[in-house]
Amino acid sequence: MSAINVRLPDSLHRMAKEVATQDHISLNQFITSAIAEKISALTTESYLEERAGRSSRDKFQKALAKAPDVEPEAFDRI
Repeated sequence: MSAINVRLPDSLHRMAKEVATQDHISLNQFITSAIAEKISALTTESYLEERAGRSSRDKFQKALAKAPDVEPEAFDRI
């Protein structure tokens, strides 16, 4: 695990502490979670593009052909 020092404006530090307190977590946990969420948001598009690059219409059609051709249950209808 790594430790870093970050300089924050007092107002941002105060707000982060307030939110962490409201969520009953430490400021460290809050900041770690915030960084993880941001990284996830920034890397999702490239992950999906990479997965799409490995896709194949033929494989999709084969998988779709395995699905039964039946009407959906009443609770699944639009």
